[in-house]
Amino acid sequence: MDIATLIGIIVAFGLVVMAIQLGGSITSFVDPISLLIVVGGTVGVVLVSNSLKSVLGVFGVAMKTFFYKAPSLEETMAQFVEFAKVVRKDGLLALESEVSSIEDEFLSKALQMAIDGQDAKSIEDILYLEIDKIGDRHSKGIDMFNALGAYAPSMGMIGTLVGLVLMLQNMADPSSIGPAMAVALLTTFYGALMANILFLPMANKLKVYSKDEVAAREMMVTGVISLIAGENPRIMEEKLMRYLPPKSRQSSFD
Repeated sequence: MDIATLIGIIVAFGLVVMAIQLGGSITSFVDPISLLIVVGGTVGVVLVSNSLKSVLGVFGVAMKTFFYKAPSLEETMAQFVEFAKVVRKDGLLALESEVSSIEDEFLSKALQMAIDGQDAKSIEDILYLEIDKIGDRHSKGIDMFNALGAYAPSMGMIGTLVGLVLMLQNMADPSSIGPAMAVALLTTFYGALMANILFLPMANKLKVYSKDEVAAREMMVTGVISLIAGENPRIMEEKLMRYLPPKSRQSSFD
């Protein structure tokens, strides 16, 4: 679980609630009509602009910001160095016993193709096509949350206009001005809160995860091609280190 996402949401909402409590009462910021306009309106607009399947899948995508774990580049590099040692000693077919124990489907498929004797160029083309499609799938989730981040404040603005119209229509009745003004202000507040604490940060977190996964997959492709070529484990490690930031480049041969 990515504890940073949970901590960030708790801290952001917690500080807002604390500021409200220090200045008044939290109940003053609870308005069902404003919530209905912002939440219901945002969901409705998203349904208009996306398929029902995509909208229903947004909850699963949101869970990835909490529970997704990208493959570790350091662990992947160390794993391939061990594979290279086995291949140098016993040949590529010796890895066949390793494939069944690999949980990562992409890596398992890549190694199996290499063991089956497919040529390096075909394997590279297939795997990079798969990486492109992974990026496309990730982009859909990112775009969905960016859209939610744009729609929520817009619905808040619509709610503000509704509240102002209601207020102006009932200026003769002082008792109606307060509730109408609450709708006007709280819809903007809810929309900004949802967009800037939930939707847009989640979109950015998904973008970071996508880049991390693509980098790990590209490292795997480089490693598999090196295995097919029968490269020295040291040379393979030097290649794979290029995917790591300089501070993380620690050779296992030192």
